[in-house]
Amino acid sequence: MSTEALAVVQGSHTMQIRAEAWLDGELLAADIPVSGGSEERDRSLAVPESVRLTMPRRDRGTSWEPVEPTHPLASFGQLLRIDYGVDIAGHTEWINRGWFLIVDADTGGDTVTVQADGLLTFIDEAKFSAPFQPASGDTLASVARDLVEPALTVVVDSLVDRAVPQGMQWDTDRLGALREVVNAWPADMRVTEDGYLLLEPLVETGDPVLNLTDGVGGTVIRWQGRTSRDGAFNVVVAQGEDGSGSQIQGVAYDRSPSSPFRVSGPFSPLPVPYPYYSPLLTNVAQCRAAAETTLQRLRRSASRMLTVTMVPHPGLLTGDFITVTGAGLTGALAVIETMSLPYSPGEMSLTVRVLDG
Repeated sequence: MSTEALAVVQGSHTMQIRAEAWLDGELLAADIPVSGGSEERDRSLAVPESVRLTMPRRDRGTSWEPVEPTHPLASFGQLLRIDYGVDIAGHTEWINRGWFLIVDADTGGDTVTVQADGLLTFIDEAKFSAPFQPASGDTLASVARDLVEPALTVVVDSLVDRAVPQGMQWDTDRLGALREVVNAWPADMRVTEDGYLLLEPLVETGDPVLNLTDGVGGTVIRWQGRTSRDGAFNVVVAQGEDGSGSQIQGVAYDRSPSSPFRVSGPFSPLPVPYPYYSPLLTNVAQCRAAAETTLQRLRRSASRMLTVTMVPHPGLLTGDFITVTGAGLTGALAVIETMSLPYSPGEMSLTVRVLDG
């Protein structure tokens, strides 16, 4: 986003949505008349992104009811590219929100409603028709590409590749196999706005992209009204096998001073372990790294959460770091875990995980 757009979206602004429909690399419709909808993102889901659009059944002499397989809104491989427009002194700056696969379109009365999900849907749907076994000489990166391409192009950034042990096999779940590769690397994965699958190191801190203050710039910060011990762990034990078939393991302890589940804290006088096993782990160093990364992922659901209601900000994505002042916090670092961005005038909501403060 430009500096001008960033300044505009932190207060009330005029917005519009641009949606294009594509099929097999061909543009089917460049200006779908979106009248409303929303975009949802949740990092805890296998397919984190989804959008829901509404549009008139007929507009300017064009029917938007998907009655044919090649219609722009049919669900036979049609992709939507979504851009969020911000009015800046009479011109529109467009912020790309990404690509989404149409999974359902329904006509009711004079309205068409379209559901489109993130591109990992391709991988989630493509169960194995026969057991998948890596070939001799395969690495984590080559296996990830074999699992995903040509549905998505895999980009590996700042990760150290390594060989995959022989004898690995996955029977049915392609996306589950990909997640096992990513977890054992260890790495994080996300689909970029340009439609690539990016594999990169998992980070637990970073520079904030936005400072949120309660009551300023159209924000309201509330504590999330739920707490539970379910799924809370303070130790991760990652196990694998070395070349001789002997069991090996690495352990990671939650020692963060800000974590309510920290070892030796009030949560429990004893360690509460979470077991993780993968045959992709072949030495102790790999086990320790996988344990640390798994512990970071567990914190996503077991940490203190805030619910933020604010003026829509189309530059934000899940995984972005922000600072929060409000709800008893002052400049606390947090990371966005879920978000709901309206595609018509309304409020945006975030769930953010507090990292300190």
